[in-house]
Amino acid sequence: MPSSKKDPCKKFACRIQSCLEKHKYQESRCLEELEDMRQCCLKWHKESLCCSGIILDKDYLDRSENLKAKSQ
Repeated sequence: MPSSKKDPCKKFACRIQSCLEKHKYQESRCLEELEDMRQCCLKWHKESLCCSGIILDKDYLDRSENLKAKSQ
């Protein structure tokens, strides 16, 4: 029987998808959305099906990597 409870991280997954579509699937352009999703998944990974592809111990807004991505 399906649960009637909404996935707590689905809205963040949708934001990631919208961002990726807008920026022609350049992940480096959607780091804020990815980090928002990671933060949600840190709290809800046991309940959210949307968290399966998110690396919980990776800070998507790591400043040194972010600067490298923007300079390319």
